[in-house]
Amino acid sequence: MPFRLLDLDGVANYLHLTPADIEQRVKNREIPFEKRGDRIVFHKRDIDAWASQRILGLPGQRLADYHQKSTRHAQKMLTPEIILPEMLRSGAVASAMTSKTRASVLRDLVALAEKTGNLADSKALLASLEAREELCSTAVPGGFALPHPRSHEPYLFETSFIVVGRPVQEIHFGAPDGQPTHLFFLLCCQDDRLHLHTLARLCLLALKTKVLDQLRDAPDAGTMRHAIIAAEQEILADRKTVS
Repeated sequence: MPFRLLDLDGVANYLHLTPADIEQRVKNREIPFEKRGDRIVFHKRDIDAWASQRILGLPGQRLADYHQKSTRHAQKMLTPEIILPEMLRSGAVASAMTSKTRASVLRDLVALAEKTGNLADSKALLASLEAREELCSTAVPGGFALPHPRSHEPYLFETSFIVVGRPVQEIHFGAPDGQPTHLFFLLCCQDDRLHLHTLARLCLLALKTKVLDQLRDAPDAGTMRHAIIAAEQEILADRKTVS
């Protein structure tokens, strides 16, 4: 329901923040909102885009803190703690994509998503990915990008899943450091909260493990998938050790 309106408490709960946090962001105009008389309301579609971009830019400790909070909420929704083996199935990784441009890599990722059998509307997904990239690139420093739809429509997918692509040549995808992108993780989630949780988890993997180097050096798609799953197990084991 991308056109739903949320109040201040609803946004705070959705983003794992306090109402005071949201009030301060409204005061500083750091978060998209609308005034309707004396009321402040938030369009869920705008909040989703803002939250996704916020996660992509979170520094290390704040990213870890957010991931811990989203993990607790995901478990309340009966989502298992380990999510990547189920979301990243065999056959959902391409180790030698022939993409050469921003536009072609999105088309090739959608084609890879079609092969999973979980995609219901490839044209709608491509249009939504393109609309999301128009807002701001999903590429981040480190040579990877996390494309995802502009909004999360349950009808687009049979179930939530991820596909991963490694082009043969590097692609300039709009990363803030100006460097090319080598790896692409396409997130296709039916549920907005699962999307934010998965996005945070993949960012944490990139930050806390050597998975990006392993993916760049992997000889084939199977090795790439194994590296991603092992990296998730590593960060979860580290979190339990710390706690």
